[in-house]
Amino acid sequence: MSSYAIIVNMANGTKNAPDYYRERNVNNLEKIDALLQELPSFCEDFLRGVETRTSSLTRLNYVYDLRIFFDFLSKKKFRGKDVHEITLEELETVTDTDLEIFLSYLSNYRFGEKRLSCNERAKARKLSTVRSMFRYFFNKGLIEVNNSAKVATPKLHEKEIIRLERDEVSSLLDTAELGSGLSQHASGYHEKTKIRDSAILTLFLGTGIRISELVGLNNESIDFTNNSFVVTRKGGNQAILYFSEEVGDALAAYMAQKEEDPKVPHGEHALFLSLQYRRITVRAVENLVKKYAKIVTPLKKITPHKLRSTYGTELYRETGDIYIVADVLGHRDVNTTRKHYAAISEDHRRAVADAVKLHKPDDWED
Repeated sequence: MSSYAIIVNMANGTKNAPDYYRERNVNNLEKIDALLQELPSFCEDFLRGVETRTSSLTRLNYVYDLRIFFDFLSKKKFRGKDVHEITLEELETVTDTDLEIFLSYLSNYRFGEKRLSCNERAKARKLSTVRSMFRYFFNKGLIEVNNSAKVATPKLHEKEIIRLERDEVSSLLDTAELGSGLSQHASGYHEKTKIRDSAILTLFLGTGIRISELVGLNNESIDFTNNSFVVTRKGGNQAILYFSEEVGDALAAYMAQKEEDPKVPHGEHALFLSLQYRRITVRAVENLVKKYAKIVTPLKKITPHKLRSTYGTELYRETGDIYIVADVLGHRDVNTTRKHYAAISEDHRRAVADAVKLHKPDDWED
């Protein structure tokens, strides 16, 4: 049994973590353990070395990235050598030029039976993973040179901030409640899900919660006495967030509906349930947001994260305090939050659009 399999068994025995997050952690560890079989043996040492300062999801993404990197080395650097046979000594021969070729390769490459392509952000993430691995072995003295440090990170262009305007927020919630504009197929389910869907959308738009935080909520997470709830944030830390009466009403309506539904399994702790009466999945939440949003604003690709950005923008408009926004959204670095300034700046640009007159009005004095 590998060390990662042992960690999986230990995680299965953890009693204090919330059920959803414990199960998700176990699933991630099991995937890591299986995927490590496709990589050189020293990769397990790297993952063990960074375990205390990374989440299981981060390490799983490391494994996905390293599979592509070592597949590239096998094909392009070592000309067909099996990935399992690549040694640390051979890793040390990888030059900065090899890594630059790797970044170029990611623009159009084949992995398994799929033809894939990475954008600049995906390239930057994969380079970051490779750098982390090289840095780990270099700091351990297991390789004498770290050529990954010589490679420049791909330039990242600022992404356009897409969010809902205030009238679109209202329309989105009305659409979820009334079902107007839904296809005939979707309308058939709407009567069963409209209270749940309204609660989900209201919670996103009224608190800025992350999708993983929303999916992980339990009934016991909600405290109507203080209009608050407990979320498990990135890294596993828990935080108490507060909600408005409007959000509280939507949550209370949904919880009352569940209370009256005899099909809800006894002892089911998950707050939001699927039509199969199991904890709703991230994919299902993404789909329901897309379903309503494309009716209200078909030209904007609205996702749960865009609803979070909408909340962050509105909170900054109301408070003018970027540090409050960062704290409520759970950003570790306030610079992550500063993107909301761009949205406010856009408002300012729009407000002054008519300030400069090009033609002479009739009431101008000569």
